[in-house]
Amino acid sequence: MASFRRIALIGKPNSREVDASLKEIRAFLAERGCQVQTEGKGADLAVVAGGDGTMLTAARDLVPLGVPLVGINQGRLGFMTDIGHEDMRAGLGAILDGRYVIEERALLDAEIQRDGKSMLRTVALNEAVVGKGAQGRLIEFDLSIDGEFIYTLRADGVIVATPTGSTAYALSAGGPIVLSRARVFSCVPVNSSDDHHAIVVTSDARVSVTDVAANGGVEVVLDGRERVRVARGEVVRVRRHEQPARFVRFGEKQYTRILGKLRKEGSGEEAPALHEGPPSARFVLKLLEYEGSLTQQEMVRESGLSVRTIRNALTYLLSKGFVTKEPNLRDARQDVYTLA
Repeated sequence: MASFRRIALIGKPNSREVDASLKEIRAFLAERGCQVQTEGKGADLAVVAGGDGTMLTAARDLVPLGVPLVGINQGRLGFMTDIGHEDMRAGLGAILDGRYVIEERALLDAEIQRDGKSMLRTVALNEAVVGKGAQGRLIEFDLSIDGEFIYTLRADGVIVATPTGSTAYALSAGGPIVLSRARVFSCVPVNSSDDHHAIVVTSDARVSVTDVAANGGVEVVLDGRERVRVARGEVVRVRRHEQPARFVRFGEKQYTRILGKLRKEGSGEEAPALHEGPPSARFVLKLLEYEGSLTQQEMVRESGLSVRTIRNALTYLLSKGFVTKEPNLRDARQDVYTLA
């Protein structure tokens, strides 16, 4: 069992709540004789304070360094964060005492090619989404797996998700829940006009999106953060990344952790209304959970969905009481939306 003595502290930027937590964590680690630093290089462990969005960014940055992560949840739900704010001293103490397990999570290697040559290559922990961006029309493309043509799809896009990402955008779009140790990926159409369903493939499979047709262009969105334009004639290929992300866990069964949190999210008398609403409404809730309060313009930019889709989702969420809005103090023309 590894001994964690050099610990990197990483937090969601510009958050007073997170800054206060980091200060408390730093003091506790100093009491335990740990060396605390603000970057991952050379660290034995990274402690990340924030929600799932902060964990996504930290995981992608730390994978090349081989540094394991543990999350202190400052968000609304937290599928990727193991320790609640109120339990952080006890949780971190247990880790320092050696009561933990290391859980490896698969990442995606996404590559854009033209004429067989690589134009760009990047990684994602949750998902790679090939989508229509902010345009209002559907896009058309071919989906192939291991070089075998599967189908032509007319849709808002397609999500290639890891088991970690199966409870994020892919779940909102109707994909399956995949437990973290399963060696599979899921390919989930988004608002398909055809009768095509999600496909589960082995993690050794290579997924290709080709012959993309869209008047307004197409983009690949990685973990809802990195956005890359795809030009006509370019091919998007997705496969498993050679290195996994490593998370510190406390050894409880993954069924308990994942399904228990889903039941928690679905509890309450208004939950049925959420599941009866459009998939885009559930995705907007996930976006607000990851990013915090956002304007409509910021949601369009971060999600890649059209203005009309975001507007319809917000109208539904407001009518059901899932979100609230208030004037943006920096721009009176925009409202700011927040989880209720």
